[in-house]
Amino acid sequence: MDALPLVALIAGSAATAGLARRTPVPAPLLLVAVGLLASYVPGVPTYTLDAHVVLPLLLPPLLYTAAVDSSYLDLRANLRPVALLSVGYVLFATVAVGWLAYLLVPDLPLTAALVLGAVIAPPDAVTAAAIARRVGLPARVTTILQGESLVNDATAITAYKVALAAAVGEGVSWGAGVREFLLASVGGIAVGLLLMGPLHWLRTRLKEPLLQNTLSLLIPFVAYAAAERVHASGVLAVVVVALYLGHRSWQVDFATRLQEAAVWKMVAFVLESAVFALIGLQLPFVLKGLGTYSVTDAFGYAVLVFLAVVVVRFVWVYPATYLPRWLSRRIREREPGTDWTSPLIVGWAGMRGVVSLAIAFSVPLVTADGTAFPARNLVLFLTFTTVIGTLVVQGLTLPLLVRVLKLPGRDRQTETLAEAQAQNEASAAAEARLDELLADERNRLPQPLADRLRTALERRRNAVWERLGAANPVTGESADDTYRRLAGEMIEAEREVFVRLRDERRIDDEMMRTLLRRLDLEEAAAYREDAGG
Repeated sequence: MDALPLVALIAGSAATAGLARRTPVPAPLLLVAVGLLASYVPGVPTYTLDAHVVLPLLLPPLLYTAAVDSSYLDLRANLRPVALLSVGYVLFATVAVGWLAYLLVPDLPLTAALVLGAVIAPPDAVTAAAIARRVGLPARVTTILQGESLVNDATAITAYKVALAAAVGEGVSWGAGVREFLLASVGGIAVGLLLMGPLHWLRTRLKEPLLQNTLSLLIPFVAYAAAERVHASGVLAVVVVALYLGHRSWQVDFATRLQEAAVWKMVAFVLESAVFALIGLQLPFVLKGLGTYSVTDAFGYAVLVFLAVVVVRFVWVYPATYLPRWLSRRIREREPGTDWTSPLIVGWAGMRGVVSLAIAFSVPLVTADGTAFPARNLVLFLTFTTVIGTLVVQGLTLPLLVRVLKLPGRDRQTETLAEAQAQNEASAAAEARLDELLADERNRLPQPLADRLRTALERRRNAVWERLGAANPVTGESADDTYRRLAGEMIEAEREVFVRLRDERRIDDEMMRTLLRRLDLEEAAAYREDAGG
């Protein structure tokens, strides 16, 4: 097996994502654009998406890291709009987009059109998270979009299976479709509920950070495979487990949390970058397979399907936002009011991604009677153009739309004040606990060490308040920024001495690494404390 194409994909996509951080262009869009260009460069390997690779190997870790970072409490508070989008909208879009594609595209059978509708119905979790982070959407809108994208793949995959069974002539009834959906959804949730307790128990019992992180990397694959084994939704199983573990992450050993955060950040970066690059790299393969359809006609149909996808989402979003509030007094009392701008953002933020392409590539070549699957290549092409269209058109214009609407972003001052108040309460509790412990003869410490504990506590208490202070008139830095910079300079001076002592053979390499690791931990702790993270 030649590993060079895989290495080239990872290295190239990572370099492009790093470059995107220096430009105003969101990384997903730049990666797709570079992938499109690279697909026509001589010598670039052919990368074909395989649903048997993307769904079980790429989707679980991407869903896991997105769900772990989500707020279970926020998702629960917004369960109604999330469910309406992740289930109701996906089913509505499957039928509505499929029917419109059947009417707009000549010679496209209704069964194949419904397969297309199911394939391009779900907005993508990776895309939603990446764009939301870059744009800085209001907190509730971000929660709704992320919640939708975490669950909608399960709905879309189930709808796709039902539509595909009808398209290949296997015969499927409405009752069978409902049973398939219930088995996938209820079964996936059940598998997640069964796994989350034992997995959390194991995570809290393992004391070796390397073993704990190995388990962490295996969890999404275990949850996905276990659910799929019983024909349930692996997507829902992963999301349920991840939400629970993320909500309980404070019970895990601190060393594990530090390593785990770094490991998953790297995994997410590599996978997200590779996924968006793969989308762009599919163009030659998709164009090559158009067959009887001319490129001009196919692009015309692509524009019509893209417009249908955009319109159908708005047709669902606005009634789903206002009708329940008009019909239910309880909803009006429990949920915050909203104006027309939030549904506009939710409607426009419907970018599709790699899951749609992976599902499209899994459409079989032949039907049950051995004939070619009707318009399979056109379904692939329309899926590809819809993904690219939503990423480019909606992804590029979403930041501008947010600025034009002047949506209130996160209030950093209010957040910092709340953080400072929380830290103050926690510090008071810690100080009382310290006094209680030091009063016990078994915990007696020399006064300098006891003072050091109090100094560290006081530093944590004051660090957040200092971020609210005025900037230095000379440097423009806050006191917090100056403290962190000076602490870094002091640590760097110590680091240089340790290296010099090693070079002079006054300490060995093992001792130097131990001393440097201690400095690294202190520097990381100072940065997190003073940066508020």
